Amino acid sequence: MAQEFPQCLKCNTGILLPMSDYGRDGASIKYKAWVCNSPDCGFNLRIDNGEISMGRNITESYK
Repeated sequence: MAQEFPQCLKCNTGILLPMSDYGRDGASIKYKAWVCNSPDCGFNLRIDNGEISMGRNITESYK
């Protein structure tokens, strides 16, 4: 079964893609963030400690 993701309402051309992460205790957090796949748009939405934030700069994480 193919999954369909929502269209970005900011640019109306990109698709919002879900991103997952791991919590402090190592538990997986599914769909912690959503990002537009259009490089020109950059819209993003994320959940941190129960708070929703939008429009932060997207950066690469290094361990």
